[in-house]
Amino acid sequence: MKALRIGLGLVVVYAILVAGFETMIGVMQPTVGDTLVISTTDDAGVVHDRVLARLESGGQMYVAANHWPRAWYRQALAHPRVGITIDGERGDYTAVPVTGSEASRVHAENDPGLGFRVMTGFPPRRFLRLDPVPPAAG
Repeated sequence: MKALRIGLGLVVVYAILVAGFETMIGVMQPTVGDTLVISTTDDAGVVHDRVLARLESGGQMYVAANHWPRAWYRQALAHPRVGITIDGERGDYTAVPVTGSEASRVHAENDPGLGFRVMTGFPPRRFLRLDPVPPAAG
């Protein structure tokens, strides 16, 4: 019984650490390294901005849902026309869900490492390819 309580205690402490780390990332939205700001739209038409790591593979740009909080990802799936801002320059993109061998390749080339996965509680990793929307002919 004592081992069960210790095990349960460790699980609770780990869950608190993961929740704390995820909260810190969500609040601070760090912009170190290769980051971008994705602007997604919810079902009510409200635009939400989120700082994400910019990933590259095969000459394409990607973003990954690496955390448990992922409203931006669900919004991009529901409304795939997104705004992307990189170094102050904004453009329109189509967010395309990535699966299969393409997802495996992007993951292998942009693996965040075991330490990151431990700190985030091992969330399932999902990718979106960001395809530029050509400017409208005017």
